[in-house]
Amino acid sequence: MSVVQHLLEELRREAASTRRVMERIPEASLTWKPHAKSMSLGQLALHTAGLPGGLAVMLNALEREVPTVPLPEAGSVAEILAVLEEQAAIAEDRIRSWGDEGLRETFRWTLQGAVLSETARLEQVRSVLFNHWYHHRGQLTVYLRLLDVPLPGIYGPTADE
Repeated sequence: MSVVQHLLEELRREAASTRRVMERIPEASLTWKPHAKSMSLGQLALHTAGLPGGLAVMLNALEREVPTVPLPEAGSVAEILAVLEEQAAIAEDRIRSWGDEGLRETFRWTLQGAVLSETARLEQVRSVLFNHWYHHRGQLTVYLRLLDVPLPGIYGPTADE
């Protein structure tokens, strides 16, 4: 199986897990924050939903300036789920279009023109796209736990199941 096929399977599996978490978000709590310095639940969920496609688009060019990331508030859980579906499809399309050869190409992050990192695009997909996505999904589960929302299984059953 090609690297691309492995990544696509992971993307689909993790999108489904992320969807299960996001389906549990209480609409009435979208503006809730666990701490004054934290994103609101709606901001975090919308950011998490947009990561796969947004980062895949950024990784399409072989050099990218580190962006400033806006954190808009989600208006509804339906909006969050729609963004997740759309962005997961964009990520799937980008990964498929790169192929194994494109994943081996060198990608550079820059800041004010200075190179911050230079690695194979595959490493960026693993760390910046997937691991970053999982990190924020993990934050979402903490937010939900603090709101006493039963958690779905991600890599196995939870105490709530």
